[in-house]
Amino acid sequence: MRLLARNPWMRVALMLFAVGWGANQFAPLLLVYEAHQHLTEQVTSAMFAAYVIGLMPALLLSARLAGHFGHRAIIRPVMLLAMVSSGVLLLGHWSEAALFVGRVLYGVATGAAMAPGTTWVKELSADSAPGTGARRAAMSLSAGFMGGPLVSGLVAQWLPAPEILAYAVHIVLMAGVTVLAWTTPQTGSTTDAGDHREHPTRGRHTALSRAFWAGIAPAAPWVFTCASISLVVLPDVVRGSVSSWEVAFSGIMAGLTLGTGVLIQQPARGFEARRPGVTTLAGMGCAIAGSLLALLVAQVSGWALVPVAGIVLGAGYGLVLVGGLTAVERLAPPHQLAMTNAVFYCLTYVGFFMPTVIATLVKHFPTTEVLGLVVVLAVLTTAWVALRGRRDALSEAGAASTTAP
Repeated sequence: MRLLARNPWMRVALMLFAVGWGANQFAPLLLVYEAHQHLTEQVTSAMFAAYVIGLMPALLLSARLAGHFGHRAIIRPVMLLAMVSSGVLLLGHWSEAALFVGRVLYGVATGAAMAPGTTWVKELSADSAPGTGARRAAMSLSAGFMGGPLVSGLVAQWLPAPEILAYAVHIVLMAGVTVLAWTTPQTGSTTDAGDHREHPTRGRHTALSRAFWAGIAPAAPWVFTCASISLVVLPDVVRGSVSSWEVAFSGIMAGLTLGTGVLIQQPARGFEARRPGVTTLAGMGCAIAGSLLALLVAQVSGWALVPVAGIVLGAGYGLVLVGGLTAVERLAPPHQLAMTNAVFYCLTYVGFFMPTVIATLVKHFPTTEVLGLVVVLAVLTTAWVALRGRRDALSEAGAASTTAP
């Protein structure tokens, strides 16, 4: 407790960890709902994606609301909402509708926590080296994203009443963190939103620019396309091969995929600093390789290649995320950075719909053909990213030559 009192940033970091925990704890339970409640893969995939419906507007609005009212005024109700959302998901044991509602509500909680929570950790870390606050926030949230599905998968595999107990664990965790974080000191000014007035935008906002939509947006959905294929699609493809421990296997896959994505982000920042654009291209290469491995897994119907595919897809998730965020930082002026980042994040979460699309298509076409289409899409996106990067490099070289003395 003394450590938390001396380092208030840790309390907000714990909040981000606990909220991140609940965001993906649902993934391993998809197999439980399909088995116990006889829900189809298409329905459970739609439940998984319903999270994005709540997340996108909350992500776009929370930063501005925090600027007006302060971070603590936003985070306090968010922590309560996270507990309520897990409670609603717990009721999904008896009601299919509760699962959809709970996922949407938890999307709101996650989206509303990300921007104010990250900024709050940064401000509470002001006495540390530059970049420390952002790294602390990112690692806390990512650790939660990884830990939640790993633990819920193990709980659901070997403990009774998995549809209840997995969420009860998160509610207890969230309640403890809420007590710790509730009195965290407020930071900054509640007039931050005035930055928009102090820096009037001339012309089109960066998030609406051609450079953003042609250069950054095409690869963005592959962040969570990579993750969701590994978390949702692959465990379902091989469930017959791991039938005695399929739920635990799903949780382990989630931890492996998201853990790889977290670990690769730090070296990826160094690569991107030395060669701008290479990280996104490398991430898309991983997306192609991971999709090909998923296709191979579907053909051989064995689980041995699945962890390899999870690692490759996790690397794709982390690399494309770092490449996109860095590109946004280069493109957007400071007063437009927060909103442009929010739009980029919204595009990354479009990837959560990929399992629903795949589940719908496999009702009409063989799984291998559907996954083959995913590979084709990854190749086309990579080609666009490579051509766009070459075009930008040539443009910069031409500009440099015309301005040289």
